[in-house]
Order: sequence, then C-alpha cells, then structure tokens
Amino acid sequence: MLVDSHCHLDFPDFQDGLDAVVARASGAGVGRMVTISTRVRRQPDLIAIAERFPDVFCSVGTHPHHAHEELDIGAADLVSLTRHPKVVAIGEAGLDYHYDNSPRDAQEQGFRVHIAAARETGLPLVIHSRDADADMAKILRDEMGKGAFPAVLHCFTGGRELAFAGIELGLYVSFTGILTFKRSDDLRAIAKDLPADRILVETDSPYLAPAPYRGKRCEPAYVVETAKVLAETRGVSPDEIARQTTDNFFRLFSKVPRPAAAAAA
Repeated sequence: MLVDSHCHLDFPDFQDGLDAVVARASGAGVGRMVTISTRVRRQPDLIAIAERFPDVFCSVGTHPHHAHEELDIGAADLVSLTRHPKVVAIGEAGLDYHYDNSPRDAQEQGFRVHIAAARETGLPLVIHSRDADADMAKILRDEMGKGAFPAVLHCFTGGRELAFAGIELGLYVSFTGILTFKRSDDLRAIAKDLPADRILVETDSPYLAPAPYRGKRCEPAYVVETAKVLAETRGVSPDEIARQTTDNFFRLFSKVPRPAAAAAA
C-alpha cells in the first residue's frame, strides 16, 4: 500500500471524472489520499469530496499565494474546522518567494497562525516552502521554541540545510514527481540521506507528474512512480519504500485510520 499525502482533488482539472481518478488510485495500491486546502473559504468543497470517497481525507488552511486574502481567519477558526472527522491536517501554509503572489509579511503572518493551530490540535502542518529556505528555517526554529508541533515539508525542493533543519526540529520531508526528473540529482542526493522514518511521498496533483507521465495531468495513482525512484535512490525495494512511507504517514497523520487489512498486517 502507498499513500498520496498531498493532492488537490478539488481543482478544476478533476472536475470531470473524479470517480475514475480515485478508482485508478485504488487500483494502483494507493490506500489513502489527502486533498489539501488552499483557501479556507472553499473548505466545503473539500469536505464534500472527502465525504464522497472513503479513502480520501482533507486539510484546512490557506496557501501562501492567498495569505493576504484570509488574514481575518485566526487559529481558533482553523481549530474549529478540524472537528470534522475527515479533516486531518492544517495547511498548506508557508512561504513562496518564487511567485510572491502575496506580500511576504502576510505570508509570514498567515504561516504563524497555521502553526498555532497545528500546535493546539496536534494535527500535522503541511508546509509549502519555495525559494525561502533561510526565512523558513528561521520561523520554524522560532516557533518550535514556543512549543512543538508536527509538520511536513511538502513537495520538497529546497536545499540540504533546510531539509536537515527540518529533521532536527522533528519534521518530515515529502517528495513529489520532481524527484524523478532528470535534472533532480541534488534533490535525489538529499532524499538518499534522510532518515527512513521521516520520508513521505505525494503527487501534488494535478501538478508535477512524474516520469514517464511528465507533461500530463498528474493524479494520485502516479505516486507509485515517485515511490519507485525513491526506492532506487535509497537502494531499497519498492515494497520497503511503500512500507516505510506508509508507516510514516500514519504516524504523522495520526487522525487518519489505517485500512483494516493494513492494520491487521
């Protein structure tokens, strides 16, 4: 069994044929999917999808691209929305200095609000960090000093220093199809050296389809390809990577129930 720890099933790319997308994931051995929030005000759409499919869960949060649009949403609001049984994580939130679609001070403010919600609920914070390694590490160290919280550096593309700063602080690191790209040698070198109990796989679909699907719309079933490359990179079998990343997922996303068969195993 594999898990797609980060996808966006509410995006327009999946408007038609979502049942088939989820069925293909199940057929590929993907036993759990987490569809990730980018705007709190669109939470009802995610809840509807999660309630529709037994294997799909969701988060609640504001992507840094939209941070300035939802600064009126506080930690208490996020905490309240986690009471739904299918809401299993906070985020995605963080810093994106590549596009700077939202002012950087708004991104930081929103990020710290999400950290507070993760700390209060104990649910994992899904962190978006792009071209912001130094500020991300600084904020994480500062906030961890106020009290621990579980988190994952999703779609990791940062440098070695941020990856191991995250590990030092107790975070997990998750890889997408970018790991399979020809020019991702540096990323694979980082993935090779991370502790086995801190790695996850995801698709971030509909984006970042792995080889051999690059250029096509990504979907949760394709997490299998990323897991294969992660296994090759680390010198272990695909079955072992499946076991490791799935165990790590359920340890971090502790609100998500294991499938009965996997729990029995």
